[in-house]
Amino acid sequence: MTDTAARYLYLARHAEASADETTLTDRGRRQAELLGERLRDVPLSAIHHGPLPRAEQTARLIGARRGAADVPLRRSEAAGDYVPYVPAREELPADAADSLLAFLAQASPEERARGPVLARQALALFTGPVEGDEPRHELVVTHNFLVGWLVRAALDAPDWRWMGLNHGNAALTVIRYAPGRPSCVLCFNDVRHLPPELRWTGFPPELHI
Repeated sequence: MTDTAARYLYLARHAEASADETTLTDRGRRQAELLGERLRDVPLSAIHHGPLPRAEQTARLIGARRGAADVPLRRSEAAGDYVPYVPAREELPADAADSLLAFLAQASPEERARGPVLARQALALFTGPVEGDEPRHELVVTHNFLVGWLVRAALDAPDWRWMGLNHGNAALTVIRYAPGRPSCVLCFNDVRHLPPELRWTGFPPELHI
């Protein structure tokens, strides 16, 4: 029988990006550096990141600020920006169905078909206990939708419930997958490493908590 150990999955949304999303802003670079400092003492085995520039640049800044050149950066399509699940109307709360479906209608048919495939890959790659007798700590630098999808899965919430979970730029979520125990969200959208002026960038004022 193969031994299994706990996986600690650290999830971070990319830092603030420019309007054309080709690079990080000055504020975004500072956000990423501060997150790297926050994670300096975490024994990460890998930093996974999505293929878009804003995720890759965030991951590289985090790795550089941690000062651990031996931690590999791994590009992953499954860590990218996509719609992970498209619900039918009957799955949704009646009072919210119209707005949620209108939001999802902005995605192309190709995106709506491809996203769930990548979402299943993300669950296979990033979740659950790991083989061996040593805990594993991994960071995934990704996007708002995937953070919501993985948190939803950790809580066994309905598939559509990835919607409505907002994650700030360079905020931190940590999920533990321990053998023989339910998955546990240890923290969600933690921004204590960021000063107030760098929190909730890109969100409307009513969400600046």
